Amino acid sequence: MKYFVMLCDGMADEPTEKLGGKTPMTVAKKPMIDKLASLGEVGLVKTVQEGMKPGSDVANLAVLGYNSSDCYTGRSPLEAASIGIDLKDTDVTFRCNLVTLSDEENYEDKHMVDYCGGDISTAEAKELIDCLEKNLGSEEFKFYSGVAYRHCLVWDNGNPHPGVLTPPHDIPGRVIRDYIPKGEDTTKLYELMKKSYELLKDHPVNKKRISQGKRPANSAWFWGEGTKPLLADFEKKTGLKGSMISAVDLLKGIAICANMTSVDVDGATGYIDTNFEGKRDAAIEEFKRGQDFVYVHVEAPDECGHRAEAENKVRAIELIDEKILTPVVEFLRGYDDFAVLICPDHPTPLDIQTHTSTPVPYVIYDSKNEQNSGVTTVNEETAKTTGNYIEKGYTLMDYFLSK
Repeated sequence: MKYFVMLCDGMADEPTEKLGGKTPMTVAKKPMIDKLASLGEVGLVKTVQEGMKPGSDVANLAVLGYNSSDCYTGRSPLEAASIGIDLKDTDVTFRCNLVTLSDEENYEDKHMVDYCGGDISTAEAKELIDCLEKNLGSEEFKFYSGVAYRHCLVWDNGNPHPGVLTPPHDIPGRVIRDYIPKGEDTTKLYELMKKSYELLKDHPVNKKRISQGKRPANSAWFWGEGTKPLLADFEKKTGLKGSMISAVDLLKGIAICANMTSVDVDGATGYIDTNFEGKRDAAIEEFKRGQDFVYVHVEAPDECGHRAEAENKVRAIELIDEKILTPVVEFLRGYDDFAVLICPDHPTPLDIQTHTSTPVPYVIYDSKNEQNSGVTTVNEETAKTTGNYIEKGYTLMDYFLSK
C-alpha cells in the first residue's frame, strides 16, 4: 500500500471580489483534484487547534498526525533542525526574517514593506546574515543562515517566553510601532533588530539590489520562538517509511525531527516559480526506492495569498494539479493499492493576506474503494455540503491511513 499526501499550503480562502466573489479553489481548473474528490471522500478538517496560532507549523504537524499540545515548542526550533543547528536544551531559537522596512528616521515609525525582503536569494541573504553574525553575534546570540529570507537566531540560556513577537507576514504595509517586540524580556531582541537595520541598509548587497530596482532586505525581524523539539518517530508511530519533499525549512525540520527522509529538490523556491516537475520526479523516485508514504508540500498558494496575488494563487493550484498530482497519481496506478490525501494546512485569504484558523477542505481517495462522494468538484463550499467534519486535525492522518 502506498500513501501520497499533496499538501497545498494556504490554498483555502474566502470569496473575494478579486475573483468575482469566488475563491481560488473554485476558480482554478484542477481536473485531477476534482476527479479524486468525486470518487473519494470530501469534507472539512480543523487543522489548527483551539488556543494555537494559525501557522504552518502547528497545521502541518496536525496533518502529519501530531498533537501540537503534546509536542510543539515553537516554529523556529523545527527550522533550526533543518539548517543543522545542534540545539542545547537551554537554547531558545527565533525565526529571523530578512524584511524590507520603509525609510522613516525612527525605527518604530517604519512600515513593513515586504516580509520576505524582496524575494532575496539564498546567496545574497547569507552575506547579510554573516554580516549580522560578525557584528552582532556573541556568546549569548548567534545568527544562522537558512534559505531565502528565512533564517535563525539562537539565544543561549534565553527566555522561552520573552513576550509578544509578531510574524511579519501578519502586518504587510502597516506601521510597525504596534508590532515591535513587547514584554519584559524582549529589550535585547528589539535592540538587535534596530542595530540590524543600521548594518544592513547600506550593505553592498542591498545597494546592488536597489540599483537593480529590487527591494533591499534591510532589517532582521524575530518571531516564532521555541525550544528543542521532541517529535515521535514517524515510522514507529505509523509503521510506514516516510519522505518529505518541500522547499521550506520548517517542513524539512519537521521531517528531520520525526526521522523521516527529507528530500531536497533543485530549483524548489517556495513560490510560484518553484520546480514543480522536480517535486513530481522526487515523489515518484521515493516510491520507487521503497518508501510507503510521501508528503509533498508546495508553499506557492500560501505565498500568493500573503502577497494578495489572486491570479497567481489560482495558477499555483492549477500547476500543483497538472505538474505534480496528475503524474504522481498516474504512476501510483501501477501499484495494486494506493491512497491519496489532498488538503491545505490552513487558509491564507487574499483579502487579509495572513493565515486564519478556519477549517479547510480535504479529499481522501482510496484506489480500492472508489465511491460517489456526492460532489463533482472540491472547494470550501462543496466540502461543507458533504457534512463530513474532522474536529481534531491531528486525527486526520490515522483516519486516512485506516481508510
